[in-house]
Amino acid sequence: MGDYPSSSTDATAGGSGVTGRHARSAGTGVSPSSYEPPIGGGDGLPKKARFSMESGFRGLSTAAGAMVLVIIVAIAIFLISKAVPALRADTVNFLSYKQWFPNDTDPKFGIAALAFGTVLSSVIALIVAVPIALGIALFLSHYAPKRLANPLGFVIDLLAAVPSVVFGLWGRDVFMEPVRDFSVWLNKYFSWIPLFGGDGPFGRSILLGSLVLAIMVLPIVTSLSREVFQQTPGMNEEAALALGATKWEMIRTAVLPYGKPGVIAAVMLGLGRALGETIALALTLGTVFAISFNVIENGGNSIAANIANTFGEANATGRGALIASGLVLFAITLVVNMAARAIIYRRREFRDSAA
Repeated sequence: MGDYPSSSTDATAGGSGVTGRHARSAGTGVSPSSYEPPIGGGDGLPKKARFSMESGFRGLSTAAGAMVLVIIVAIAIFLISKAVPALRADTVNFLSYKQWFPNDTDPKFGIAALAFGTVLSSVIALIVAVPIALGIALFLSHYAPKRLANPLGFVIDLLAAVPSVVFGLWGRDVFMEPVRDFSVWLNKYFSWIPLFGGDGPFGRSILLGSLVLAIMVLPIVTSLSREVFQQTPGMNEEAALALGATKWEMIRTAVLPYGKPGVIAAVMLGLGRALGETIALALTLGTVFAISFNVIENGGNSIAANIANTFGEANATGRGALIASGLVLFAITLVVNMAARAIIYRRREFRDSAA
């Protein structure tokens, strides 16, 4: 009892008879088994199918993206092909001439006044709409209780669904009188400023059209800005508050810097919306072909509004001229939207949220 066996000839009992498995682990040179698993494992997984739902969806997505580019190129080709005959018949410089007489026997038309009115009304609309939109977005995302923020945000989003002709009719029949009274007040006390000079009449002006545009742009900028502000990491906000910052200081140091690219993109998308507006401006502007910074006197015109107002009476050259002006508007809008997309994709978090 208590004695240990010195050795055993049975390989299963240990001792001097070492098994092949033990020999391999001890490096005795015993030949390994004939089966060797592949490096990395996974030999039991099924081979990848040549066609799967994932590859099919990827192909459809790629085709849809390519189709968008094809449509854009096709629109550009159509506009250029239809505009070239009218531009050849034009007897003045299309880019610098202010008047619009394409139906004459000696056609004379230019885009200068129309492009100026388009850009001026859109810029004024953004100056009015952006501060209000940012204030509403910050209120909905950081100040308002949830039971108030959700319904109010839904109501603001509904403004984007209102047809532009409704805004135009409302601006012409209801909003024009208060704007006229406001223009008279501006002219009375601030006539020394070129923007508010002149002797009248007041009413259908750049100011009226810009204010209507501001109301139409407001839901777009508000909705996008609110989404951007809500994406601010909670740790950034909590860190600012933990350091003793007030609510506004936290927003100024944590929320606004983080959302700056998204806000700029929202503003530029709103600018693209304002540049292409047609019916609302056709009903509220004074249809004057002139370059003037006076925003309260009757006057103003835009590319889209001019197309809506003159297309019905245009001859072949006139239609080509309108298409040429549409080509200019197409180029401006395309540049604005491309710039907005470039700003969105500058930072990874906005790129991931947009994907």
